[in-house]
Amino acid sequence: MMKVDAITAEEYRPAEDEPFMNDRQLKYFRRKLLDWRNELLDESRSTINGLQDGTRNIPDVTDRASEETDRALELRTRDRQRKLVAKIDAALRRIEDGEYGYCEVTGEPISLKRLDARPIATLSLEAQERHERREKVHRDD
Repeated sequence: MMKVDAITAEEYRPAEDEPFMNDRQLKYFRRKLLDWRNELLDESRSTINGLQDGTRNIPDVTDRASEETDRALELRTRDRQRKLVAKIDAALRRIEDGEYGYCEVTGEPISLKRLDARPIATLSLEAQERHERREKVHRDD
């Protein structure tokens, strides 16, 4: 019987016809965020181990330059992921504070489809589009 419950929980997808951000939806998004966070942290740990193991003397200048370029790219990627982990942590705090799933500009619910695709979203699609349009106008100046 427990196995059936576990399968049901894994197959659960939030639906528009249930109360918005009910316990089941919050649990779903918390799990999704925690899994994503753990995946990013595991990748970071493997990068750190790879960088520590990769500290070797490469005599060929071209090979050394290539290795340093690869490392720089890897570090930039990890920095982006570090920022993503911070956004995930902020989303987890919003779940705890009861603010998760609501647009920080309009206060309206963010669509479940958007949250499922981007669980760290803080703006409804409409507010995000307005923000991007304003940003584009200012960037063109």
